[in-house]
Amino acid sequence: MCTKHCFDDCQGFDPPHQSDTRTVYVANRFPQNGHYIPQRFADNRIISSKYTVWNFVPKNMFEQFRRIANFYFLIIFLVQLMIDTPTSPITSGLPLFFVITVTAIKQGYEDWLRHKADNEVNGAPVFVVRSGSLVQTRSKNIRVGDIVRVAKDETFPVDLVLLSSDRADGTCHITTASLDGETNLKTHFSVPETSVCQSVSQLEALQAVVECQQPEADLYRFVGRITVIQHGEEIVRPLGPENLLLRGARLKNTKEIFGVAVYTGMESKMALNYKCKSQKRSAVEKSMNTFLIIYLVILLFEAILSTILKYAWQAEEKWNEPFYNQKTEQERNSSPILKFISDFLAFLVLYNFIIPISLYVTVEMQKFLGSFFIGWDLDLYHEESDQKAQVNTSDLNEELGQVEYVFTDKTGTLTENEMHFRECSIKGTKYREVNGKLLPEGMTDDSPDGSVAHLIGDEVLFLKAVSLCHTVQISYDQPDLPLGASDPFSHVNGFSSNHMEYYASSPDEKALVEATKRIGVAFTGSRGETMEINTFGKLEKYKLLHLLEFDANRRRMSVILQTPSGGTVLFTKGAESAILPFATSGEIEKTRLHVDEFALKGLRTLVVACRHFSPEEYMDVDKRLTAARTALQQREEKLQEAFDFIERDLQLLGATAVEDKLQDKVQETIEALRLAGIKVWVLTGDKHETAVSVSLSCGHFHRTMNILELLQQRSDNECAEQLRRLARRIKEDHVIQHGLVVDGASLSLALREHEKLFMEVCKNCSAVLCCRMAPLQKAKVVRLLKTSPEKPITLAIGDGANDVSMIQEAHVGIGIMGKEGRQAVRNSDYAIARFKFLAKLLLVHGHFYYIRIATLVQYFFYKNVCFITPQFLYQFFCLFSQQTLYDSVYLTLYNICFTSLPILVYSLFEQLVHPHVLQSKPCLYRDIRKNSLLSFRTFLYWTVLGFCHAFIFFFGSYILMGEDTTLMGNGQMFGNWTFGTLVFTVMVITVTLKIALETHFWTWMHHFVTWGSIAFYFIFSLFYGGIIWPFLHTQDMYFVFVQLLSSGSAWFAIIIIVIICLSPDVFKKVLYRHLQPTSTQKSQSLSAPPAQALSCMESLCCYQQGQSGCSRLASLLDQMTGHCKAGASNCHTSSRCNRSWSDTETFYSNDRSILTLSPIEGTRC
Repeated sequence: MCTKHCFDDCQGFDPPHQSDTRTVYVANRFPQNGHYIPQRFADNRIISSKYTVWNFVPKNMFEQFRRIANFYFLIIFLVQLMIDTPTSPITSGLPLFFVITVTAIKQGYEDWLRHKADNEVNGAPVFVVRSGSLVQTRSKNIRVGDIVRVAKDETFPVDLVLLSSDRADGTCHITTASLDGETNLKTHFSVPETSVCQSVSQLEALQAVVECQQPEADLYRFVGRITVIQHGEEIVRPLGPENLLLRGARLKNTKEIFGVAVYTGMESKMALNYKCKSQKRSAVEKSMNTFLIIYLVILLFEAILSTILKYAWQAEEKWNEPFYNQKTEQERNSSPILKFISDFLAFLVLYNFIIPISLYVTVEMQKFLGSFFIGWDLDLYHEESDQKAQVNTSDLNEELGQVEYVFTDKTGTLTENEMHFRECSIKGTKYREVNGKLLPEGMTDDSPDGSVAHLIGDEVLFLKAVSLCHTVQISYDQPDLPLGASDPFSHVNGFSSNHMEYYASSPDEKALVEATKRIGVAFTGSRGETMEINTFGKLEKYKLLHLLEFDANRRRMSVILQTPSGGTVLFTKGAESAILPFATSGEIEKTRLHVDEFALKGLRTLVVACRHFSPEEYMDVDKRLTAARTALQQREEKLQEAFDFIERDLQLLGATAVEDKLQDKVQETIEALRLAGIKVWVLTGDKHETAVSVSLSCGHFHRTMNILELLQQRSDNECAEQLRRLARRIKEDHVIQHGLVVDGASLSLALREHEKLFMEVCKNCSAVLCCRMAPLQKAKVVRLLKTSPEKPITLAIGDGANDVSMIQEAHVGIGIMGKEGRQAVRNSDYAIARFKFLAKLLLVHGHFYYIRIATLVQYFFYKNVCFITPQFLYQFFCLFSQQTLYDSVYLTLYNICFTSLPILVYSLFEQLVHPHVLQSKPCLYRDIRKNSLLSFRTFLYWTVLGFCHAFIFFFGSYILMGEDTTLMGNGQMFGNWTFGTLVFTVMVITVTLKIALETHFWTWMHHFVTWGSIAFYFIFSLFYGGIIWPFLHTQDMYFVFVQLLSSGSAWFAIIIIVIICLSPDVFKKVLYRHLQPTSTQKSQSLSAPPAQALSCMESLCCYQQGQSGCSRLASLLDQMTGHCKAGASNCHTSSRCNRSWSDTETFYSNDRSILTLSPIEGTRC
């Protein structure tokens, strides 16, 4: 959704609204002169629904008929209505109506739920200031300019500019967990002129105008200014993100606030982030469309051939107008061309069922229902965080089984994003923390020199800088104290600082502030412009003059403070590349060396520096910052210039090193992906030494791997030459594995002119690590691989907002429910709690989804070829008179009732190999790569098989009845409807048993739908043919089925034809399994050993300890089948039994999910 779209939805905007800014009059106190034209803004209704009562039918029909198959069947239905066709319009209309209705009900129900949620939000009670009093109204009635009151723990109903709060300084604390997932408390501010207006009467008297930018989706950007009129004088104050309270955020630790609504309804930032993701299509869906086109060509060929043969046959006079079928005068005089077209369309209608209309609705149901298995899988549930796997789109389930490249973020994805302070460098000396003390390198805790008293001068200044340069908030254990007692400094009067907890948007900041507190310099709170620290028991108050926020371009943040002695100092911290070039004093080279050493250990580094300002320098700084912050145009650019001017001539204080622990089982997961033939690329913003160290520790790079580097390239020529050198080295050392490290700057050069060369080097490397990457660069790398000639399937996985671009760019995007917010999860296709779950998601779920839907698609085309080819063959025996072989009811119900459920159940529950085996043998994933089960060869096999079976159905029945139709004992003859019913009966049984032959994993549900479908066909046919239906024009099928089943010859023919059709399939499977077994087939024997039947029984009574009740019988059968040696008394504790119960094997976990049912659920039991 974009801003322009929102504006278009709001009708009647006046020209002033089309400008770059909007003017909001607080409390809607408009100017009294007659020249003012009020701007019109959107109301505060949130609309997430797609349809209304009035547009549901036309809009939904339009969307559904954009599908080729639906549109095609609509045309066929209209043709049947307009011309005389051999089949009733019901045969096309009813299946089409069924598919359209099922889809419409599903989409209508989903939209009704959205309407219901919208009504709850829009009808929520809110309080606004109107006509001098506080009035309760509904959320949807809030207008831009209204003053809204929000109480503690309530969510903000609109985007508000904060006017005042119950605190004297006009600040409030909020949490934006529902917007970006950050649980830390954030402080927002009001301007001094409005913060004093804490009563309704004061607010009613307030004269103020807010000018701000038009709505945009960026949650962290807001540019505006407020003009307050006091005593006839206009006071202008800048407004930024710290003054804006976003809809959806929640008020915390503040009794109440008042704010003016600036963005309402679908123009609020939260609504603008209801982003329509680009539609991703799976490889299976693309194959399906290709197959549909091929079958459309077959259909057209059959229709044209039949039409030509009809006229060739009618060239003979006796067939053109036989004595029993004389033409009318109108038919003799009709245009030959129109007659040819009419006949062609009639044949098209006759054969149209070769296009499987119900394929779409079955695939949709399979994807929708199948997606629940991921959420239900307890192996993908993370107990510590109480988070289960989440499916945001079910359209890509099978794509999980086709992944060739995985692009992963490092921090929070491979690591825990839990920071622990480890070391620091101060004035060229390395220190480490031991038991709450900061000790120089080489000194122990027992050493007398390790006492706190020795931390003086530079060390203390460094600790003060770390404890003051941040945006950390503090929450106390007693949030509901009386107003006076909620003072953050109340611990001075006896409230221990041990009861406070730090909240930070960055885990690094929290770790550093907690570390300085342990060492003795504790940040104890901030109130308004005052920050307080406790330095070894001594309280110090600093006045916060300016905060220079962190941004991805500068890669640093700063604070300007007034010290207790009255001086002005700047503290800054950031990446070493963002600080060291601007440092002019301090131990620069030693610190650089220490930073590199920390990075080699895999630690995350930050460099800390300071700058002291004279009064004159600070006046200049203050003037520049104020001018930049109040600018309405190009504010970001002006702020960047001001920041660059301020953050220079720095005095280097030191560097910090924090450890980000690797997540559990990351190394095993990466190794499993590698064995599955999936290449893993790590894309991170960290410096290359840190990234390489983490890559080595997590197994992404091996110690024996030859590490190639493409770093710090400064020109195109230099980059090209280095790439050529790397390509030569790879060719020379082709025996060993190679890993490539590339940084962001070099990558930009490589992608500009030398894409092919860069791709050649990357594809020959087993692992690639890209460091110092900007978010858009991550997306570019994914796009580069995605659009390469091989068109590999890509997967991107990350946990932060900086990973969103690559998650959206990849074929499959996976969000990690980490500590960097929920933006990655919201924009992903799937979400998991830990990186280790990726192995099961791909190797098990991906494998199952792919084989299921691949078979579903092929089988649908197969059964429709079986269905319609006898119709085509029948025309050769009826002079192409367009006589239908099957009754209209059978034509209609074939795909809807008789053959629909077995394939649907197969596509939901089939397991070629046991899940344990798939996880323990990742190489099985290679068998299904490159869409191998939907290759043209496989498609051709299923199509030819369909034609062969159709020929056997037709000619098998013809051999039985062709010469002599008196198959009844009383000499009664069979007619054409009996012949057609015989073909149809054989066909329903054969195609149902065919999917039964394809099924490896049998459950009671498979038995129910397989045998139930055949039984239902027989019962329905007996019922349908046993009654004279008054509403039918003809009673062609009356007693036909009963008569057919009364013939022993017909029963014999049915059995023989079914056996002839399916026996080659059985022989082929047996021969291939024994002569050329695939690795998947070999693995099936692992999950189904000879004594499998007893294993199932064993699992009923065999526990982890003790003798099982059936173990003797099991041992005896195992000896008979050769599975165990005679006399083995511990057969019941064999490896296969261990495999069923073990929790400790590599890649295994306790198999408790519906998907990973134990073998007892199988029919092998």
